[in-house]
Formats: sequence, C-alpha cells, structure tokens
Amino acid sequence: MIRNWLPQIDPFVPADGPPPQGLWPFMRWALKGAEPAIALACAVTVLVGLTEVFVARYTAWVIDSAAAAGPGEFWGAFWPQILVGVGFYLLFRPLLFLFDAAVSGVMLGPNLFPLVMARINQHTMGHSMAFFENDFAGRLSQKANQIARSLTDLVVEVTDVIVYSLAMFAGAFFILGDVSWRLLLVFLVWGLLYAAALRYFIPRVQARSAKRAGARTQVIGQIVDTLSNISTVKLFARDHDEDRTTRDTLDVYRQRSLDFGELSAVFRMVLMTLGGILPMVSILMALFLFSRGQASAGDIAMTAMMTTRLAMLTNRLGRVSIQIFTQVGEIEDGVGTLAPPHAIVDRPGAQAQADRGPIRFDHVGFAYGGESRALRGFDLTIAEGEKIALVGASGAGKSTAVSLLLRLHEVEQGRITLAGTDIRDLTQQALRRQIAVVRQDTAMFNRSAMENIRYGRPDATDDEVFEAARRAAAHDFILDLIDGKGRTGYDARLGERGVKLSGGQRQRIALARAILKDAPILVLDEATSALDSEVEAEIQDALQEVMLGKTVVAIAHRLSTIAAMDRIIVMDQGQIVEQGSHDVLLAKQGLYARYWERQSGGFLGQAAE
Repeated sequence: MIRNWLPQIDPFVPADGPPPQGLWPFMRWALKGAEPAIALACAVTVLVGLTEVFVARYTAWVIDSAAAAGPGEFWGAFWPQILVGVGFYLLFRPLLFLFDAAVSGVMLGPNLFPLVMARINQHTMGHSMAFFENDFAGRLSQKANQIARSLTDLVVEVTDVIVYSLAMFAGAFFILGDVSWRLLLVFLVWGLLYAAALRYFIPRVQARSAKRAGARTQVIGQIVDTLSNISTVKLFARDHDEDRTTRDTLDVYRQRSLDFGELSAVFRMVLMTLGGILPMVSILMALFLFSRGQASAGDIAMTAMMTTRLAMLTNRLGRVSIQIFTQVGEIEDGVGTLAPPHAIVDRPGAQAQADRGPIRFDHVGFAYGGESRALRGFDLTIAEGEKIALVGASGAGKSTAVSLLLRLHEVEQGRITLAGTDIRDLTQQALRRQIAVVRQDTAMFNRSAMENIRYGRPDATDDEVFEAARRAAAHDFILDLIDGKGRTGYDARLGERGVKLSGGQRQRIALARAILKDAPILVLDEATSALDSEVEAEIQDALQEVMLGKTVVAIAHRLSTIAAMDRIIVMDQGQIVEQGSHDVLLAKQGLYARYWERQSGGFLGQAAE
C-alpha cells in the first residue's frame, strides 16, 4: 500500500505544554512532530516545480538541436532527445507526480487534522467551568473544527502550491537570466510589482477573513444554542423570535462575507493583470533579443512556455492566496477563543494520588471574580465518614461550596484541604477520582445506557453495571428502552443529553453511575429532586446502603430527605449561620426551624397551605 512507503505521522502524540498565544508559535505547537513529513512534502513539491522548468529547457534544447541539424535522418540526429524525453515523460514524471499526490493526500491530509484537533480538544477540555459557562458549546466546537481544518488546509496548500510556485520562480530566474540579463530584469521588475500587490492585500484580506470567521461561528453557536433548548423554545412559543435572532446573526455574517468577497475580487483582478503582463513583456523582449542575434528560437519558445506557465500559476496562486489568508484569519480567530491559558492548572509536583481523610474549608472566600460574595469566611470541617447536608435558600452558597471542593472553580481566598492536603496540591484527576457526584441537572451522553453508567468506572464488568442499576432502581426501565435504530435495553442510545428519558430516569442512571464509581466521598446535589415519592423511597433505601463508610455532602431543598444526616449546615448569604442535627436545629427555633415549618410537601421556601 502507498501509505507504507511514506514516513508516518502519529496524530495522537500529546502536545508539548499549553498552546502559545501568537499565530506562528501556535502553529508550531500544533504541528510539532509532523515537521519531517512537511519537509518531505516541500522537497517533493520543489522537484515537481523544477520538472516544469526542465520541460521548458528541454523544449528549447529540442528546437535548437533541430534547427542546427536541419532536415536529415530522424534517429541519427535526435536519439539523445528522444531517450531523455521517454525516460522523463513516461517514467520519472509520472512516478514523481504519484509520490507528490500521495504525500498530500495520504501522508499529510488524513493525519494533520486529527493531530491538531486532538491537541486543541485536549487543551479546551482543561479549561475551567467558568470558560464553558461564558460561551456557546456549539461555538466552541465550531472553533476547534475551524482551527484544525484551516491549519490542515493551510499546510497542504502551502506545500502543494506556494512551495511549487517558489520553485517555479527560482527556476525561471536562472533560465531567463541564462538567456539575457534584460529578460532577467523584466522578471525581477515584475516580481517586485507582484510582491507589492501581496504586501498591500494580505493584511486586509486576512483581517476581513477573521471577521467573517467570527461571524460564521456566531451563527453556528446561535443555532446550536436554539436547538439544544428546542423544548423551551416550543413551550414558550418563541419559534419566530429565535428565527429572527438567527437571521440577525446571519445578516452580520452576510455583511462580513460581502466585505471579504469584494476585496477578494479586486485582489484576484490585480493578480490576473500582473499575470498577463509577464508573458507579454517577456516574449517581446525575447523577440527583440532574437532580432539582435542574442537569443535563439529555442530561447523564444522557452521564454514563452515559462512565462505563460507562470501567468497561469499566478491565477492559481491568487485563488490559493485568498484561501490561505482566509485560513490564517480563521486560525487566529479560533486561537483567540480556545488557546488562552487555563484558569485552573495542576501545580508543579502535584500529588497524583489523594488520601482519604477529613475535608476542611478554611476561611474560604469566593465571588466568581466579582464583588458580590458567594462565600464569605466560610469555615467547615467534615470528618471522614461524616454525612452532612447543606441547607439554605437559593443563592446561599451551597452549590458554590461543592464546586470549589471539586475545583470546578478556584478558591479566591482561604483554602480547602482533603486529609490535610490543600486540594491545589493534588492533581485535578486525583481529587475528582475521590468524589462521586449526582446533580439535580443530570448529564447524559448520546450513548447507550451501558456506556452512560459505565462512565463512572470504565473497567467495570457488565454484571457490576447491572447491579449498580438495580441499586439505583434503574434496571427495570432500562430493560424496556428501545431507540430509533431498534437497539434495546442497555444497548439503547439515550439521545442528546438524555432527552429520551424522563427527569427521574436520568437521575436514576446518574445515581447508578455514582454507585458504580464507589468513591470515598459522595456529593448529592438535589439527587432525588426529579423522582416521584415511590421511587424516591426506593432510592433512599439504596442510598442508605451506598453511604455506609463514605463522607457524604448533600444539598437538598426537600428537607425531609436530609433529616437523618449526622449534621445539617444552614447557610445564608455565603456564611454558616446554624449547624447541628435535625432535632437540635428544630429545638433552636432558628432559621432551619422556620424553613421546616414553612415547608409543604417537603420543599424549602414553599409557603404552607
């Protein structure tokens, strides 16, 4: 196979550190490891370009040889030219073009895209939650695809067209200069005009390309955001409003595209004009030299062939230049979005293994980067194996405390320790392996039920997955699942974000995932909020078993679900105002007692009837 003849690019070699911010350093970072293959592609393209120079020189040799020999025996006079032509046209040139095509289509194209995409994706996934909360998921994915596709196309086009053009220009420089310095002067003056045109248009095309790329990704982000929330759009009858918003973003994209298209058209016209000037003036100069006896008929033919080929190449080069500048603009646009440094990083020498032990919030302050404090002087120690509940009105800081424990956000003041170790001295992977989380807003992948549950522990056996599902009261409904392609049970796909399941079914699968993970710390963030009373009672029994021997942090507005916890922490405006067991807090007749009294049906903040 052709691929076995070529150097291999490993598209999944990890990147060397974070991506640089500058365009060219970023490109070197993204393509590191592929340099030998790119260098080979350039070398092969140079040979291909020089074959065009050889064709012109060969033509001149044949014409001048024929003119010198005059009419006579065919083989006797021309056998050297015939042998050279047969070897070149029937053997060397076809094999060289095959190799050139294989280098671009087999070695570079299929490998560079996954190489760049894998590195961009790895860096993007390392961003903090704040990064993802401030952007469209669709826009971010479009940016990653934009960078990988544009950089791949850029490399292929540079090696295939730009290097080829440079080889042609270099060859033309030598063979025209060999005829006469006057021909060389024509070529050099033309080259300066061509360079001046590129110098003028390149930054302008690049800037407009970046604006067009940004507008296009905004369109994609808007559409993905609408489709991701299509049920809300339909329930609130906002179809026309969303359509109008999409049209507005499309109109911005249209205007940016018109600006880019107008400038591109003028640019191509200038390059076409310059391309026409070169053969016209060069052939006239060659004819002038011939009339003076300073050039042969072969020189005229060679000049005509070479400059006409360069004029045709100029047209192609114009089109490719626009594409290249477009790709550079799109890469810059994507780098600005995805390549900023991570807000949360592992410290040098961070521990890859976390110990079991108490959790301590030591005078923690956090304000999401603003002035409004989500947590203020928050002090809390949770003993190993202790089961606590965080209670408070919305905005009291409960979820913030859990997010900081998981390092989804970074502590702004104070510190959090696990077994006496600052969690910032642990790798993020080591920390999160110690914690299993079931959230109110459950996350499902558009994969099978089996894959979604096994996400908690990838090496789990099927029987272990089944047992976790049974303990989460999910096994029976999973067996009844069927997707659009006829897959059933644990093989059935759940749809994007689990849309084919009810809220209670999604939470039971999320709970099964956490049960399977079997981490020493269990975080329950409204874990049973979407369940009906019968299923909740069933799962509460399972949770009692699951929580044995684990440190548990539960957030619940339904106070009846956490009344049996070892300790209840009552929060208000980012601070702890009360703590103790359910009975102790009721006896205090404080904020927790008022919450309890106001509840109807067990929900915090709902007025009693």
